[in-house]
Amino acid sequence: MALSGNCRTYLPPREQGTGLHSFPEVVELNVGGQVYFTRHSTLVGTPHSLLWKMFTPKRDTANDLAKDSKGRFFIDRDGFLFRYILDYLRDKQVVLPDHFPEKGRLKREAEYFQLPDLVKLLTPDDNKQSPDDYCHSDYEEVSQGSDTRICPPSSLLPSDRKWGFITIGYRGSCTIGRESQADAKFRRVPRILVCGRIALVKEVFGESLNESRDPDRAPERYTSRFYLKFKHLERAFDMLSECGFHMVACNSSVTASFVNQYTDDKVWSSYTEYVFYRKYKMFQREM
Repeated sequence: MALSGNCRTYLPPREQGTGLHSFPEVVELNVGGQVYFTRHSTLVGTPHSLLWKMFTPKRDTANDLAKDSKGRFFIDRDGFLFRYILDYLRDKQVVLPDHFPEKGRLKREAEYFQLPDLVKLLTPDDNKQSPDDYCHSDYEEVSQGSDTRICPPSSLLPSDRKWGFITIGYRGSCTIGRESQADAKFRRVPRILVCGRIALVKEVFGESLNESRDPDRAPERYTSRFYLKFKHLERAFDMLSECGFHMVACNSSVTASFVNQYTDDKVWSSYTEYVFYRKYKMFQREM
């Protein structure tokens, strides 16, 4: 999904005098713990934005900005979403993954960095939610509103249908020291998340489900807040296989951040999702 705006890139004026050139050509940023390198001209290429105000050479601005222990300019914002802010500053467009779940938060970041054209790109013209928004499975969003969903009406689907998707999520992290990777300290978060239609996940996992974060849900509704009482992925996979599910996709993301400002040790965190599907035709033949 690519979003682009009709706006020009302005290069900063070439000022005279050494006092006005207080920034290097390549600027190193620490945004919420994530490190970025970019050209100074990129940061000041959008007039009147917050970054333009921060990094436009005037007097001795560089000495007034917060810096981390490494001397990088520090910005206390979401370090992961800043990559899209930087993409927009470079190309005056932003390419988001399909079904991007952080669009609302990214819009808030665009508002903070005073990028009105990016805010417009992230705001649909008709101000209507997409079907994905209506079908979101999170308890806190869905349960507070109407039960109406812009999805196939339940009357068109059997209430006890046995086909569909179940997603398994798993987190892990480790700390790696500067000296050697042999010093890595692994820590697995003992929680396996389960997402899907209530009736399906209960059929597969039964009493192994912990429903405390999403209690009393109707069987035809969806959840993304269940997790399993055991800690072994292989056991979850066996239970899904025994019920006729097959893995159709998986993805994983890895992030790194410094433990603190006094050490070079990093914490590496990973999150992996496995998507399982049970076919409709399998049950159609049995009927």
